[in-house]
Amino acid sequence: MRCAKPVILTFAAWWLLASVCCACAATDDESNNIELYERLSPAVVCITSTVIEHIFKRSFAATGTGAGAIIDPRGYILTNGHVIGSSNIEVQLSNGRKYKARLIGSDRRTDLAVVKIDAPQEDLTAIPMGNSANLRVGQKALSIGDPFGLDNSLTVGVISSVGRTIKAKNGFAVQGVIQTDAAINPGNSGGPLIDSSGKMIGVTTAIFSPTGANVGIGFAIPVNLAKEVVRRFVHGRYYSYSYLGASLMNLAPILARQMQLPISSGAIVTALDPEGPAQKAGLKGGLRMHQVGNDVVISGADVIVSVNGVKVAGAEAAEREIHRRRPGETVLLGIVRGDGKSEILAVTLGQRPPKRKGSQP
Repeated sequence: MRCAKPVILTFAAWWLLASVCCACAATDDESNNIELYERLSPAVVCITSTVIEHIFKRSFAATGTGAGAIIDPRGYILTNGHVIGSSNIEVQLSNGRKYKARLIGSDRRTDLAVVKIDAPQEDLTAIPMGNSANLRVGQKALSIGDPFGLDNSLTVGVISSVGRTIKAKNGFAVQGVIQTDAAINPGNSGGPLIDSSGKMIGVTTAIFSPTGANVGIGFAIPVNLAKEVVRRFVHGRYYSYSYLGASLMNLAPILARQMQLPISSGAIVTALDPEGPAQKAGLKGGLRMHQVGNDVVISGADVIVSVNGVKVAGAEAAEREIHRRRPGETVLLGIVRGDGKSEILAVTLGQRPPKRKGSQP
């Protein structure tokens, strides 16, 4: 049997072979990215909002930009509340056409807003809203937005974590937030975070960065929370938040020792709404405050250590468990009284008063 002769390729042949390989079809993952971008980028818009600021009796026009997602072919657009600065709102579609928009509603607690434009239906591509309830770390996540004014930019990453709590620009804590490493920069705010099936799973809202630019830690408000806001503003179904009527702060171990408590963590009740559910149920706020060294010691205050059997290490965890419930629900608060005794207190949650300021959950 004669052996085949070895094939010796010239440099030109190697170059031709490499060129052919580079021209091969995209991978399955790349094809998925391309298909999603081509299908959904028309649903992402650029939002410009102008705010008139008055400084020393002079007026200045400040302009902010962000992104938004068309969620309804009638022209409803979902975005961040902090993107919408005033009634002077302009929306630019992916085809370059611009429309004046009117604010339908803005929700301060979630930092979400809905605006509407009157545009021909053939110009409006809506993005489907998915389900953020069962997201898994490692799932692919895509973001389309206008970073630094570079409209319709696509970035791709994964879901880095779920269930984060962040503080929105308006000061409210938002629970259940999605963390992603898909690049998010100024101008992405309000744009959609998309899964590999082409459904919106979140609304990009913030980044963690010491420089103000992307370092791989971005956040998106989960779409299931956004759905509640959309139902409220678009469909006229009011979404109400549960209300405990108590201001909380973290119990640090050193503070627990100074208060002579048998615990080292929890949420101290620092103040109560006189007409709130917590006050009516018998929860006690800080009765006395005095200085011990560099620390302020609160005497006589109850400390919440669990909500419906779920242990809470601090104020943020307690607020998260409270906000998971709806008005009218009764929760069992595990508390430690100022004298160190433990109790279980039943509290029927109320409805958060409208336009109420402060941090009482």
